Amino acid sequence: MQNIRNFCIIAHIDHGKSTLADRLLEFTKTISSRDMQAQVLDDMDLEREKGITIKSHAIQIDYVYKGEKYVLNLIDTPGHVDFSYEVSRALAACEGALLLVDASQGIQAQTISNLYLALDNDLEIIPVINKIDMDGAMIPETQDQIVDLIGCKVEDIILASGKSGIGIEEIMAAVIERIPAPKGKTDAPLQAVIFDSVFNSFRGIIVYFRVFNGTIKKGEKIRFIHTDAEYYADEVGILKMGLVPRPEVTTGDVGYLITGIKVAREVKVGDTITQVANPTQEIVAGFQEVKAMVFAGIFPVDTDDFEDLRDCMEKLQLNDASLTYEPETSQALGFGFRCGFLGMLHMEIIQERLEREFNQTVITTVPNVSFKAYLTRDKDKAIIVNNPTEMPDPSRIDRIEEPFIRAQIITLPDYIGNIMSLCLGKRGVLINQHYLTPTRVELIFELPLTEIVFDFYDKLKSSTRGYASFDYNPLDYRESDIAKMDILLNAEKVDALSALIHRSRANEFGRKLCSKLKDLLPRQQFVIAIQAALGAKIVARETISAMRKDVTAKCYGGDISRKRKLLEKQKEGKKRMRQIGNVEIPQEAFLAVLKLDE
Repeated sequence: MQNIRNFCIIAHIDHGKSTLADRLLEFTKTISSRDMQAQVLDDMDLEREKGITIKSHAIQIDYVYKGEKYVLNLIDTPGHVDFSYEVSRALAACEGALLLVDASQGIQAQTISNLYLALDNDLEIIPVINKIDMDGAMIPETQDQIVDLIGCKVEDIILASGKSGIGIEEIMAAVIERIPAPKGKTDAPLQAVIFDSVFNSFRGIIVYFRVFNGTIKKGEKIRFIHTDAEYYADEVGILKMGLVPRPEVTTGDVGYLITGIKVAREVKVGDTITQVANPTQEIVAGFQEVKAMVFAGIFPVDTDDFEDLRDCMEKLQLNDASLTYEPETSQALGFGFRCGFLGMLHMEIIQERLEREFNQTVITTVPNVSFKAYLTRDKDKAIIVNNPTEMPDPSRIDRIEEPFIRAQIITLPDYIGNIMSLCLGKRGVLINQHYLTPTRVELIFELPLTEIVFDFYDKLKSSTRGYASFDYNPLDYRESDIAKMDILLNAEKVDALSALIHRSRANEFGRKLCSKLKDLLPRQQFVIAIQAALGAKIVARETISAMRKDVTAKCYGGDISRKRKLLEKQKEGKKRMRQIGNVEIPQEAFLAVLKLDE
């Protein structure tokens, strides 16, 4: 066990984590040069297309250092803030972390928040400056920033380049010398924690775990403490580029387990695995709870596919524990799910994965939050309104309350003005402003949750160049002037595009949405009127003109009355068509609501 090291790579997005992981695998000959490709650990098509890591990936490396053989378990983590839950789970399975900083960009928001996550887990931090061979590399400045942030010595910082392989040997040496070996007792009762899982259609659910105490052997009976389910360990092993079976996986190691479980509900990320014969009394402290930032409805295009979609959501949640969902119904869309996501990118990725991995074509509704409506006849009893269709008739409502949150934003002093104007524009109230260090300031706001689920996160990142970390805690419900805004296409309400919005924002929101829909809806043979309405009051309108065939083209010369007759005939046809024609709304139109400011 003294020769095992568990570590992960953490950094801001696009600072070169996956490229560095590629070099480490290449240097230790874990992967042959024939199988080598860029982002080799990223096995999803989506990850390659977007050039980002979405899932954490674990792999075992064998390395000989000073004549001794070491086993290194490496976990490559995502950098985007929407996948920070993946990072927190990877950190729980490690004793150390490589903190990667791009020499040309310096320390950024996710560098700081991932560092704090690592420090909360008592991990040994090895700072690495990456991309030192780039033209714009600011090595001395970046070194100073790291020394200020971590309080390490300049000599402790490793200079490296994931692209050209500079500094890889120094990184391997630092991992072995600086990161402590796992603590634990091999002869103690089995205590292993699940940090990830994946569904395989042939073998059932494959569980990835880290052993803290004891040994897990092939064929023995094991128990999942949280779900209280018992199984036989059909196969255990370690993670190389594929799954490598072993007779046992012992203390300090990271491995996989196959028990033939087919039901997704029986596996929980963060659960503790133990033996039935000699169970442990201690449960490994779980990971932090997921805080959904954005809520939206996901519905199958064909209502008959609801059960299929439920199975797909279960399998997807296995692989992405930060996705939360519960059933919901809609008048226009039928049965579906109300889902919670960590951000807009997360939501987009989930939708793409449903389409690619499970062949599910889905409709996503406008993101929203839950409100409380109090009726005039019973002013003390609240009705929970999860989506616009559940909103009671305005004439029966006494008042509506919306949820408020306490937001904590940590940033650089240069961006205080931008953040103030953003939060005050979102109906926020500044509670406190506090300098943590001369270069870092903490701002506390009370904000309506409605204003955050939309585009707040993206705007915060763009107005601070990524130098702001954001966290929030729910506070309470407060009375507010909330109205339901309907979108009408040729006087027909489109249920999925309705939104609950503060009355002061309704006009602006309605105008933006109507003009966006005008661009996205395909033209028809008849005129389409797009309207945004608050009750009976129309607040915005756009018109899509009809596609017209030139019916007078065949009239060559002759009397004008012939042309007029043909045009009148066409006009009648268009009028009749408008009465019976219905407008097909493409999926992009539902997504457009989410990206109004682009």
